[in-house]
Order: sequence, then C-alpha cells, then structure tokens
Amino acid sequence: MKKWISPTLLIAFFILSAVGHFAGWDATLQFILSAISVIFVAGFLGKATENVSHYAGQRLGGFLNATFGNAAELIIAIFLVKEGLFDMVKASLTGSVIGNLLLVLGLSIFAGGLKFKVQSFNVSLAGMNGSLMLVAVIALIVPAVFLRSHSITGSDTQLLSLIVACILIVAYLAWLVFSMITHKKYLADVTDEEDEELPHEREPEWSKGKSILYLLLATVMVAFVSEWLVDTLETFTTRFGLSELFVGAFLVAIIGNAAEHSAAVMLAMKNKIGAAVEIAVGSSLQIALFVAPVLVLVSYFFGPTTMDLVFTTIELLAIGVSVFIAKSIIQDGKTNWYEGLLLLVVYVILGVSFFLV
Repeated sequence: MKKWISPTLLIAFFILSAVGHFAGWDATLQFILSAISVIFVAGFLGKATENVSHYAGQRLGGFLNATFGNAAELIIAIFLVKEGLFDMVKASLTGSVIGNLLLVLGLSIFAGGLKFKVQSFNVSLAGMNGSLMLVAVIALIVPAVFLRSHSITGSDTQLLSLIVACILIVAYLAWLVFSMITHKKYLADVTDEEDEELPHEREPEWSKGKSILYLLLATVMVAFVSEWLVDTLETFTTRFGLSELFVGAFLVAIIGNAAEHSAAVMLAMKNKIGAAVEIAVGSSLQIALFVAPVLVLVSYFFGPTTMDLVFTTIELLAIGVSVFIAKSIIQDGKTNWYEGLLLLVVYVILGVSFFLV
C-alpha cells in the first residue's frame, strides 16, 4: 500500500473535486472527479489505518481498518438519508455487504492463494462470523416478510425497524466486547506468533502520533468528497439511464470500499489471511449490524420520514446468496485461490443482474 498512495495525485484530485463542486462544472465530470478523489482519499485512509494497526495489534487493527474503511460509505449514506434517497441508501448498504463478502474477500483469497497454496486462520472466529452474518440476514428478512404479508402496517414497520435497529446495535457492541475483551485469545489469529518473529515486515511508515493525525485528516477529507459525490448522483443516474439499485449497490459501494480492497489484498499476499478476512467479513458485519441501524436512527432524527429496514426482494436475495457462499467458504478456516475465484464469479453474476434491472 505504501507505493500505491500518491500524495500529489491525492491532493490534486481533492482540489479538482472541490473546484468542480463549487464552480458548478458538468455533473458527469464532477462525478468522475469526485469518484477518483474518494478512491485516493479512501486509500489514504486505509494506509493511515494500517499504520495505526501496527501499534494497536492485528485484531484491533483489522477492526479499525474495517471501521475507518466504512467511514466513506457511512458518510455518503448519511448525506443520502438527508436527501431522502432511502432506496439508494439501501442499495448502497446491499452493495457494501456483497462487495465486502464477494469482491474484497474474493480478491484477497484469490491473490493470497496464488502466492500461498493454502492459507489458514482461526476456525472459531470463522464460525462466529458465520453466525453473525446469519443474524444480519434474519434481521433484514423479518421486517420485509411481515410488511409484505400484510401482518403489520407501514407505520408499524417503521416502529419495528427502529426496535430492530437498537437491538442490532446492542448485539454488535456486545460482539466487540466478546471478541476484543472477554474472548480475545480464543479468537486470536493463527499467524500472530509468526508475525512476532518477523517484526521487519510490520515496520510502520509513520509514528504513532502522525498515524492518528493522518487518520483523522483522512476521515475529514472523506466527509467532504462524499458530499460532493452525492450531489452528482441523481443527475448522473438520470443522464445515463442507470437504476438507483445498480448505482447504489455497485458504483457507490465499489468506490466506498477502496480502502478495504487495497488493505485486505495486501495483507492476504503477506500470508495474513486472518487479518484480511477480519477486514472483509468484519466490514460486512459492521455495515449490517451497526451502520444500517445507525442510519435508521439518523433518519428518525432528521425527519419527517423514518427509513425502514424493508429491503427489496432482489436486495435480500443478493445479501442471502453472498452470506451463504461466504459462510460455506470460510467455515473451515482454510482458503485457496479457487475459493476466491468462486466468490468473484458470484459477484459478477449479481453485478450483471443488477445492471439489467
């Protein structure tokens, strides 16, 4: 990742995005500049997080990478919620989940598998992640089924969504306590001891203070470019005849996942597949169990309409398929390049299907 980031290009595209936004340039040009800027800023964010993770440890580092990697998506989604574009928000959340489980995880396993025949990570962690993914799917299916079966009204659905959102946030916070405190050693990565024997591979580029400062700076930059990107989405979508579902689920998700893409793949190629899985799967769990519920609460306070957790049948199918294939591949705690290829195949199938909607 150190060679991937270019400070000159990062600053140049950030300035161009700002000028394009405030000068009122063509919406398509603004979208392209903002998208490229988000990718560079997300990469900068990922690099800062990787340096911070050196001081925080592997598991906490993976969590921080997933958290700050999701900062772009969360900020983009908040601006979309503010504009009342709930359908695009749900599409972007769907894209984030399937993008992390299929694209990020698939690329990581594939790239790591090409260099190492078989890679291993903690089986207990794989099992817990699989169970949490199933909980996320259940939480999304229940409101949709109850509404569409006419068992509850639309207003009741919003109330149910708020209650489910609060429950999921509590469950996610409890998972952090379980995984980071009470059962930290139980879920430790199998390569931790090897990492301790090779300290030269983990030398940070920045000091602790500078890493934290750059992490905060990158987060602020993400907030700005995300707002500029959102301002162009509606015009861009209409001009090219694209559905909100495809734009939200694939374009916005891929752009917002740039930090996870680079960090997870680089870690997998260093035979740190456990950390790569922690970033990809952990990011998906964070989106489903924390970010989506937070957005429901944010929409409630923004008013007048509260976003519910009723996703379309297509979105639920995509999430369900992604969770099923990802769980089946990681449950044994071992991966190879062909399993990564299978995840990418499913991602392409879903991508083509969403494009044709």
